[in-house]
Amino acid sequence: MASESADNTFTVPFDVWRDIFINDGDLDLVQRTYSQLSPEPYGPWVEPLDMTKFHELSIPRSFLVGTEDLVMPPGDLGWHPRMSTRLGTFRLVQMPGSHEALFTQPLSVADKLVEAGRDDYLGDNRG
Repeated sequence: MASESADNTFTVPFDVWRDIFINDGDLDLVQRTYSQLSPEPYGPWVEPLDMTKFHELSIPRSFLVGTEDLVMPPGDLGWHPRMSTRLGTFRLVQMPGSHEALFTQPLSVADKLVEAGRDDYLGDNRG
C-alpha cells in the first residue's frame, strides 16, 4: 500500500480496522474512528530502533495488553510475551479489549493505566 502512495504512507483497509484493530466496537464507533484515521508513514515499520538508552533506564515498566487484541496473534507470537519481554523486568497488566480499547473501553483503560503506574511497583513480570 505504501509503495503505491505518493508519500510512502498507508491506511489500513476498513475491514482490517473493523475486524482486527477495533473488533470490540459497534459499527457506528468503528466507522467514526476510521473516518479520523490519517495515513501512516511506512518508514518506522522497517527502520531499526536503537533501544540501548531505553534499556539503560532504571524506571519501572508496565505492559498493558488487551485480551482481545488481534493485531498480533495471541500466544507466543503476540504482544505478550513476544513484545513485552523486550522491556526487561516489567509489570504485566491485562484487560478485556481490542487494540483500540481507548475508544471502546476508555474508563477501563484509565483504570488500568493507574494500576500500571501504581507506587508499589514490585519489579517483576508475574502479572
